[in-house]
Parts: sequence; structure tokens; C-alpha cells
Amino acid sequence: MKKRLCSLLFLVWMPVVTQAANIYAGKMQAQAVCSQCHGIRKPSADAPFPSLAGRDREYLDQALRQYQDKFRVSEIMNAIAGSLSAKDIDNITAYYARLKP
Repeated sequence: MKKRLCSLLFLVWMPVVTQAANIYAGKMQAQAVCSQCHGIRKPSADAPFPSLAGRDREYLDQALRQYQDKFRVSEIMNAIAGSLSAKDIDNITAYYARLKP
């Protein structure tokens, strides 16, 4: 009985370990998916799309998830965000948030 109780307490009190975002994977994904419109540090001169470099990570995360849920409507962004996993979003937002604009 004591072993079960100790095991249960260990599981309850054990700190939750989460994996950090992979900046390098985010860079590769951003180059492959996002950079055509948003660029890496800045978009092309003629592009009407905002630069994502240096943006707040929480804002980028929220925006991508809203595009996934089609709360924000844009055919292109709904399709692109819809194809991303939660880990992809974490990686991409971590990468862009670390860049200097």
C-alpha cells in the first residue's frame, strides 16, 4: 500500500517536462513555408504582407491558431496554418520572435 501511495505521490508531484521549441526546425519551416510572402527579416519590396521578424511570440502563435480555426479568414493563411501541427507553430513562432527586424 505504501509503495502505491508513494508512486502516486511521485506522479502527482513530478514536475511536468515540456520540450522547448526547436529554433532550427522553425528556421527550416519558415524558409520553406512563410518566407515567400513574409520574408525572413523583411518581405520583398512589393509584398503587401507584414514582416514577422521580431514579432511577439504569443501574438504570432495566436494569429496562426486563429487562421487554423478559420476565426481569421484568409484563403491562403487558412490553408497554410491548417497544414501546420502545434509543434510546427511553436517552432516557427519561436524562430521569428528571436529575429531582429
